Amino acid sequence: MTRGVEGSNPFSPTIIIMSEVSKICITKKSGELMQDVKTIEVTAKKGIINDRYFSDRSDQDTQITLIESENIDYYNEISNSNISYIDFRRNIITKGINLNELVGKEILIGKVRIKGHRLCNPCKYLQDKLQQKNLVKNLLNRGGLRCEILSNGKIFVSDKIKIV
Repeated sequence: MTRGVEGSNPFSPTIIIMSEVSKICITKKSGELMQDVKTIEVTAKKGIINDRYFSDRSDQDTQITLIESENIDYYNEISNSNISYIDFRRNIITKGINLNELVGKEILIGKVRIKGHRLCNPCKYLQDKLQQKNLVKNLLNRGGLRCEILSNGKIFVSDKIKIV
């Protein structure tokens, strides 16, 4: 992803921001602790193998979830907390990409194609689990993206993320 320097003219340098997978998390059962893993295998239309939502009848927007590391950092800063990325219970923690802009768009994570369907706003369950009084309010429109998996493959930490 390329972004120009604010207030710059066409002859000034451009800052290159590479979007990538920062962390990957899964859990076999709902409610259990998330596991930090280095790679996952995904199946189109079904989800992440060995994750709680993997199913032949998986909803298109529960197959894989993403959240920006920058939004977790923002939450920790405004709430004076230090909640780890993994505790936000999303599968992929990204760096350097605005996920809100990807609703209805296809993206590549490494060689895996996915489609963003809707924002993944935080819920009261997560707020209670993390014992954070204002999590839902403070992370509204910053809680990530719910996606459908369109191709089979593997996703690795440090894979690049590209808008198709």
